[in-house]
Amino acid sequence: MVYWQIFVAFFIPGILGYGGGPASIPLVENEVVHRYNWMSVQEFSEVLALGNALPGPIATKMAGYIGYEQGGILGAAVGVFATVAPSLIIMIVLLGLLYKFKDSPKVKRMTLYVRPVIAILLGIMAWRFFQESYIDIGIWQLILIAGSSFLLIERMKVHPAIVIGIALGYGALFLG
Repeated sequence: MVYWQIFVAFFIPGILGYGGGPASIPLVENEVVHRYNWMSVQEFSEVLALGNALPGPIATKMAGYIGYEQGGILGAAVGVFATVAPSLIIMIVLLGLLYKFKDSPKVKRMTLYVRPVIAILLGIMAWRFFQESYIDIGIWQLILIAGSSFLLIERMKVHPAIVIGIALGYGALFLG
């Protein structure tokens, strides 16, 4: 049963997450945190941060990790397969059709309509992370980490993976 749940938890976001990783992350969070209760919002945010620090597609890394946590090696394989299966199916079945209509104004308009929805979903997820962080570590720690991260990334142009690593290290040393 857990393997079916892992499959569904990553297949559905793969189908609905038009636009790749950033679009599917809030959907994965909904499945993993709210539907199946496999992790808390805080744990999910840590998995997301770690996955963002590693090279490669974020959705497959998260599926592999969460699948492994829930069902071992087979769970990881099921999670990764479920994440890539929608794209694989679409590529195989609909590639010719999509190629035929790639310049269609309707398809381009659809893309423009989907982008604000993705932005709203990411904003909601960020707000949830903020709320959980505020509750878990307090406002001053949150301001310190968020402010330092902003300065490092935006002003000093430090790579986000390094900033995530620094924040993880800070959390492990001072908050863990």
